[in-house]
Amino acid sequence: MAFDLESLSEATSGAIGALVSTTILYPLDTCKTKYQAELRARHRQKYKNISDVFWEAISSGQIISLYQGLGTKNLQSFISQFVYFYGYSFFKRLYLEKSGNKRIGTKANLLVAASAAACTVIVTQPLDTASSRMQTSAFGKSKGLWKTLSEGTWSEAFDGLGISLLLTSNPSIQYTVFDQLKQRLLKQQLSKRSITDSSPEALSALSAFVLGAVSKCVATCITYPAIRCKVMLQAADSEENGNGEAKPKSKKTISGAIYAIWRKEGLLGFFKGLPAQNLKTVLSSALLLMIKEKIAKTTWVLILALRRYLFITPARIRSV
Repeated sequence: MAFDLESLSEATSGAIGALVSTTILYPLDTCKTKYQAELRARHRQKYKNISDVFWEAISSGQIISLYQGLGTKNLQSFISQFVYFYGYSFFKRLYLEKSGNKRIGTKANLLVAASAAACTVIVTQPLDTASSRMQTSAFGKSKGLWKTLSEGTWSEAFDGLGISLLLTSNPSIQYTVFDQLKQRLLKQQLSKRSITDSSPEALSALSAFVLGAVSKCVATCITYPAIRCKVMLQAADSEENGNGEAKPKSKKTISGAIYAIWRKEGLLGFFKGLPAQNLKTVLSSALLLMIKEKIAKTTWVLILALRRYLFITPARIRSV
């Protein structure tokens, strides 16, 4: 099989979009994650909302600590988005070639997206766990990537893998909604274009931003209880006992996280931080997809240049 330039273009543009959006929104992500990781009865909560995390960093002179773990998060975001977009584009085109269909249906799209997401989770789970532990560590006390991973067992590096696999439904829902809405808009654009214009269709920045926000909001609301449990599993061991000393490290399990949230915070505890999660993920997803759409057209031009000057002749190149 010829090298898949189309999937490579999708993967590269998606990964760059993830890198930029992650960097821009990282302080918000740190505040959100620390707020989600706190598990205490309402009358003993240290953080009433995510703004309390932000003001703590300022008052303690640790504003730079809002970026602790940024390098690891960026590495994880770049790799995960590259793997996801490459797998999604590759599986999608493979399905169309094998089925003979011109368009992919909703059910098939969900399956393709879930398959790509599952591959992504398995590859990047250790980085995801490490970045969460760095973010939830006390301000100014975050450890490096290697030390964070090496201080525990190999299995602990995959804490939350089961929930992460479950959460593959999140991007599946998101990108399915986005892709279906995108196809409708592009179909309208195509009818207005010149026949001699062979460049790929692309959404405007505003359209990509709006569609990304809507699709991610829907997915986040549906899957949030699992997201909260995942943060609890991956968080640094920062709870204290009655004497103000750190509790000894204990084995974290999904059932244990569910029981702890229910016992200390009740049913609403499973939705603690939902507004902050929606704000962060919607902005992140919208920025990612907006940047990806704009980069995709430039990437396509580079691919055409490579084809012309390096004599790369894929079996089939379609518009990205």
